[in-house]
This record gives sequence, structure tokens and C-alpha cells, in this order.
Amino acid sequence: MEGCQSDRAGEGFGETVSKLLSSFFKEEKTKLSGDAALLMAEMLRVFVQEAAVRSQKQAESEDCDQVDIEHFEKILPQLLLDF
Repeated sequence: MEGCQSDRAGEGFGETVSKLLSSFFKEEKTKLSGDAALLMAEMLRVFVQEAAVRSQKQAESEDCDQVDIEHFEKILPQLLLDF
């Protein structure tokens, strides 16, 4: 059941990513293939998921019950290097 929900949510996310990427194209002739949009959407999903996990681990290492922006800021440099 979870897979079905993820698939439906992923389709809308793919469209959003496609529109977002297209807004940065300098020439109107530039096109984005469906596969490229899906790949980018998946990469962004993995990136956000990894950021959440790393932020949670950072918060736990500081004995915090809640993840704050400071935890995200601490993990961000290494996360960007890894991606």
C-alpha cells in the first residue's frame, strides 16, 4: 500500500521538479525529457531524505529531542560534498 502512495506522490513531484528546472532554462527551445525529470525528482527525494536522517542523528548526538535548523546547518557542508 505504501508503494502505491509513493508512486502517486512521486508523479506530482516529478511534474513540480520539471517545471522548476524548466524555469531556469535560458532558451525557450530547451526541453527536459521525462526520464531526466524523474531522475532529478528521485535525486532530490534521496537528498532530502538523507538530510533528514543526518539532521536527526546530529540532534541525537547532542541529546536533543527535536531537530532544529542548527542541526541541519551542521550536516549541510558534508551532505553537499557527498552529493
